This record gives sequence, structure tokens and C-alpha cells, in this order.
Amino acid sequence: MIAAMKRNENRVSTLSDMAQRLDRISAAVGLNDQTPDSFVQTLPFMAGDATAGAENEFQAVVAGKRENIDLARVIETSNYYRNLVEQARTGETPQRRVMALERLLKDKDGKDWENSWVWFPRRVLNRFANQVFNKDLKADKSIPVSEYRRDAACFVFEKNGENQVRVPVSYLLKLALADAVGGDNGVPEPVKKWGEKMLAHFSNDNSSPELFSFYPVKSDGSVTLGEKMAAETLLRFLLTQALVAYAGHKFELNENGQKVKVFFSATPPGDQKRLNDVVSDAFYRELFMSPCLSGWDRGEEKKEYMSVCHKVLSRSQINAVAQLKEAGIINSNLVVLPNTSNISLANNGTHISLGSTKLSRCMSDPGSGFTALEEKYTGDLTIKIWEHFLPLFATTYSAAPHRFEFQEFHPERVLGFMPHELIHTHLRMIWRRWKKKAHLKVMGKSMTPFGPIWLNRTIANIFRLKGDFVPDGRLIDYFTSVMSTFQSPALNGSLESEADLKKDLTEMGVFDGRMALYQLVRLRKYHQMGYSGFEHRYFSVFEDVVRDMGKAADLQVLITALAQKYIYSRQVDHTMIPDSPTVESERRQIFFCTAIGIPTFFVKTRTRNRFLAKILKNTAKTRHSHRYPGYTRVLVAEYQRALISVIQTDGADLVSALNCSSVLDDLDNRVNMPQTHAAWGRITQGILEGSGKHNPMSMPGRAFNRHAEAYYGKTLREAHISQGFDLLGKAFEQIDLWARYRDTSYGQALGQILGSRDILNFLKSMRQDFMDETCAPETLKKFIYLMVLVVSREMKAWQDR
Repeated sequence: MIAAMKRNENRVSTLSDMAQRLDRISAAVGLNDQTPDSFVQTLPFMAGDATAGAENEFQAVVAGKRENIDLARVIETSNYYRNLVEQARTGETPQRRVMALERLLKDKDGKDWENSWVWFPRRVLNRFANQVFNKDLKADKSIPVSEYRRDAACFVFEKNGENQVRVPVSYLLKLALADAVGGDNGVPEPVKKWGEKMLAHFSNDNSSPELFSFYPVKSDGSVTLGEKMAAETLLRFLLTQALVAYAGHKFELNENGQKVKVFFSATPPGDQKRLNDVVSDAFYRELFMSPCLSGWDRGEEKKEYMSVCHKVLSRSQINAVAQLKEAGIINSNLVVLPNTSNISLANNGTHISLGSTKLSRCMSDPGSGFTALEEKYTGDLTIKIWEHFLPLFATTYSAAPHRFEFQEFHPERVLGFMPHELIHTHLRMIWRRWKKKAHLKVMGKSMTPFGPIWLNRTIANIFRLKGDFVPDGRLIDYFTSVMSTFQSPALNGSLESEADLKKDLTEMGVFDGRMALYQLVRLRKYHQMGYSGFEHRYFSVFEDVVRDMGKAADLQVLITALAQKYIYSRQVDHTMIPDSPTVESERRQIFFCTAIGIPTFFVKTRTRNRFLAKILKNTAKTRHSHRYPGYTRVLVAEYQRALISVIQTDGADLVSALNCSSVLDDLDNRVNMPQTHAAWGRITQGILEGSGKHNPMSMPGRAFNRHAEAYYGKTLREAHISQGFDLLGKAFEQIDLWARYRDTSYGQALGQILGSRDILNFLKSMRQDFMDETCAPETLKKFIYLMVLVVSREMKAWQDR
């Protein structure tokens, strides 16, 4: 009885409850509905209220000879490898497994080793960097006298009679910053103070390096929130490049044959997939799972949690085969079982989070009347509204173009986690249209690979079956969003909804209750994060960080504000977007169709989703489906245009207040001229440049994907570095003025770093050397100091608010 009463307190059940609660929420957040203009200006997430931050996941590679690379050394000296060799010698294991692994090691010799760790002599670390390293090896960093982690010995070894350190590139970045700003002599006090604070932002729980914003950004009227977000991201990226270069010299990586590169790349590297196919899941985790040295007091526990994530995702993909069979997509017992080791955690993306100062302030005040339940109720409804607009973002602002060969086109492989994200009806619709898009037909009959790889290759060559090209391979390879169950909807506004859904999914073998729910847009709860807002988790690679990431963030603010307007003006409530797997799947299928490049989707003509029906009324060229009675056929491009029209109509006052008309003009170009304006079109052209081809389908799949990896690692990386330098020049102008007229401590720091040399002349003189990777170590250190000063000014300004 008491438990039932408690549950009722944690949910909003009736229309009357909803109306009363919205009245209280409106009063709590200070909405002024005296005039339409005052109402808009006082909405959460409007200009002056919205804040933003980002987390970027980068691809790391270590180039070098096999004998110098940690990944190769670990494989060759492992018991796993030795046992495999012995088993093959005695006939217990096919010889081809050993041959495949040895061929991979041979092929990689002298090339890039993705996500390899690095090693270096411990003596190169200065006193402060050693202190940081020792602390991060503690089992519980919150306890000064804590024992070391049980796996502490994994991070040190001896070579040539000298103690060595081995760490992932993600942690190398933190040690490099600690070493640079923690020197005993010549480090300006502001650099030392703020540089040490910045160490906390190197928080890594994944295979690849991750770095989150050093400070939140906020629009100041002259510069948009998106422009500030892009600038902050580029400065972090440029600092990352400087730290890599610094570590190459100071930690003797270059001298020991290890060349580190860090860059934006979204899909798992092809060679890492090859390696995953020939080793066990446990050994894969040993090679690539992050040790979580930075960011958590109990890093070893976090590492074990990430192992759970890998095991669960691997199991989920195997369970997806049963879902495909139930859906009628697999019609025989002849399937290619997914690997017991899933590689999706090697996907890299960017998460952009928006916060509301107004909502956060209400949540911090117990007397405001805005509690965790109000936050969840309005937050869930915002997310449900938001998911209808996601097709405006996939492939338009970011992308990860990818090619599939015909022999890869097994549904149990290419559909990824979609069997757990969509209902069977929508899954069948997508699979049928994807095969049609890929021209998988022989003599008028649909054909997918059905035998050994060599046979499928032969069939592909004879019948010229090329597979397919998708604009964003990451979004279909990663578990982007779990689907609700009929008994436990995720977004119904009740506090216990997430826990209930986790329990259901755990019982189904799809998820684990210890994991955070995967969602395309995730509510950031004040009591967990310290702010109230939303995390957007669907961005892959930005071709131009300012043009793409900046505009995307500005559009995010506009749509979030529009969702608030819908909610607080009572135009949209939870009943309009029912909480059921069918309705969830109906709106999310459009997002996946966009990522795959499927031009059409189907919606029930009498859909229960009244908000979707409202959008479809503005959508041109719809018609009743001949194949699916009771469904309406919709073109993705027309749906995107309808979304723009809805924003322009329903949010005209918001567009004016946020000065976002140029954002919508830019979006219109991306939708109507995708080859030249959308991110996927520009990235694809960049990949093809120099290949002599003008169409991804003119190249074999493996060749295109190799070109893509090379493009991300060189051409795009250099473009992003150049963008960073352009923005840094403007920041240096501001810091110079600041040092002269506002804060003498900055002037003293600049003098200590550069002497009498002009800061802009310093930047100009070292830029080309930096691009050519020929910067002197002392120049790199000064460059890092100056960047820390630039960041510290913004960090201090935010702290003082």
C-alpha cells in the first residue's frame, strides 16, 4: 500500500494533474504570459538562459614498426597468442586463425595501429606528473592512503633495465598537460593553477580519447551560442594536438618509434574490426577497454562497468538474430552469427549538451516548487517532441560515410542494434527498402549473401552486386536508443520509468540494469549532473566545426525553445505523443532512414501520434501506400522540409528573438542541396578527392573505407587544426587586450612566457612549423602555456558568474 502511494507520487496520471502541474511549473520558472513577447522571452532555453557544453570522442592511432608498438607487443607476448599457436600446431584450432592474426600484425608493420597504448621511460615525467600518475593508480583516489588498484602493475614494465610506463593515448594527454604545467621552474602561476584544474576534463571510459568542455558557453548577443561552442571545441582540439606533439618530444615517444595522432573519426577502424574477428571477446577487452585512470575516484570499478557494457552489447547483438527471425527478415537457419565480441564501443561521436540556467536555479531551490518530478515530466515531453526533429540533424550537420560490400549484406550484420530499437513492422519496411536502394537483385529477384565469403564474392562479381553506400554508418552501428516495452515506457514523465524499463530489458537479455539508458536525446538531471538540460548524442564527424557544429548547436537551441513553447502554452502534452513501442518506433524509423539514405518511410494513416500527424499535414507528396494498406508513404526530404516549415510557422517569434533566420536558411540549403551543403556530401567529396572517382559506388567498399580513414587522419585533421589556429588568433588578440587593461596578472604571465615578444607574432611564426610537425619542444611548451591562459580567462569568467 505504502509502495503504491509512493509510486503515485512519482508520476503524473490525469489531464487535471498535468494542467495543475504545468501551472505550478510556469510559476516556478517565472513565465510571464502578459504578452506574447514576454512569454517567449521568459521561456527556458532562450537567449541569455541557454548554456552549452560538448564531449568529443577522438580516434587515436600510433604509427610505427611492429617491434615498437605496445599493441603488437601485448599480443605477441600474451598467453592467448601463445596458446593459439600451440593449439593450431596440435590441430585443436584451425591454422587459419593464427595465420589471420599474424597476417594482420604483418600488414600493420610500419603503419597506423588504432587505439594502441604507448610506452615511455618513467624518468621523463617530472615530479608533478609523477604525483598525478601515482594518485590515478590508487584504488580510491578520495582516500589519500588508499592501496593501489589491483591492476596497477599493468601500467608499468621494465625494458633495457629501465622502468617504463604504458598508458592509453587518452591518458597520455592528461599526463602531458600535467607535465607541461607542473614544472618546478618557469611556469606562470595562472598557467599552473588553471592547468591543474583542466586535468579533470580528461575523463575517459571508452577505447578512444574523450575530452569535455573546459567551460560552458552562453550567448552574449554579439556571438551566438553555437559559434562559442564551436570555438571552444576547436581550442580543445588544438590543445590536444599540442599535447600530443609535446609528449612526442618530452616523453621520447618519437625517439622510440611511436608517432601518435588524434583526430575526429566516427566509425571503428577496419583493421580493428579484423582483429576483433580473430580474437576472443575477453582478449579484445584486455587490448582495448579503457582502464578508466582519469575521471573517477574508483577507476577500477568503472573499468569493470565498461566491461559489463561490452559484454551486454555483444550479447544484445547475438540476441538481435532471434529478433530478426521473429520479424521474418531471416527466413532460414542459415545465418552469420555476430562475433561474440561487439566493436560498437569503438565508435566515436560528439555529444552536445544544453542547459537552462533558469531550470537549474529552480532545481537548486527547494522552495521553488520545481522538483525532480517536474523536471522529468517536462524533460520527457521535450525529448518526445525533439525526436521528431532528429532527421534535420542526421547526415546534414555531421556524418560518417561508409561503404558495405555485397558479402557484408547479411541483415544480422548491417542492421546492427536496430532490432532492439524498432518494432518488427518498421524493421521489415527498412530492410525491404534498403535492399531496393542497394540494388540487391538478380534476374528480378531479391538476393542477399547466403554462403561462404568466397562464394558471395564470386556472385557479387558475376552479377555486379556492389553493396551500398550509407551517409552515416555510425548511427546504424551503435546502440543509439533503447525501445520502451509495453509495460515500461521510458518517457512517460514518471520518476521510476527508467528503472522499470531497465528491469524489463535486463530480463529480455537486451540490457543491464547497471548501465545508463541509451537515448538519442538524454535528460540531464540536476541532482546527477549539477544542471538541468539535455544531452544530444547523435553527432558523428563535423566537416567544418564552425559551419556544422556551430549551426547545429544554434538549431538545437531554437528547437528546444520551441518544445518549451509547445509545452508551456499547452499546445502539446504527453497524451498527444502516446507512450508505446509502436509510436516510439514510428518516429525513430525516420531518423534511421535518414542515416541509411533510404528516401521514403511509412506511417500509419491514422497514427495515434497527433504531433506527427500535425507535421505530416504540412508534408508534400505523401500518398497512400499500395504495398502497406493503412499506411501513408512519405518522402524523407519532404518531411525535412515540413519540419522547417513547422519551425518557421510555430516558432516565428522564437526565430526572431533568437535571431536564427540565417540558421534556417543554411538548413534549407543542406536539405535541398545535400551534395554540396550537407555534411555527408562534403565529407564524401573529401574522401573521394584524389582517387579519380566521383561516386562512392565506383570504388570497392574496403577501398572507400580506407580512403575515409586516411581522409580523417590527415586532410580533415589538418583542416581542423587550421581552423583552430584561426580562432586562436582572435583569442590571442583578446587576451593581449585583457592583459594590458584588465588583469595585470595575465600581463605578467605573458611577459614570463614570451618576454618582450608580441603574442600574435609568436603565433604567426610557429603556425607553419606546428602544421609541419617540426616545432621545437620549448616552443610547444610556450604554446601550451598560452592556450591554458586563453582557456583560464573563460573558466574564470564562468566561475565568477
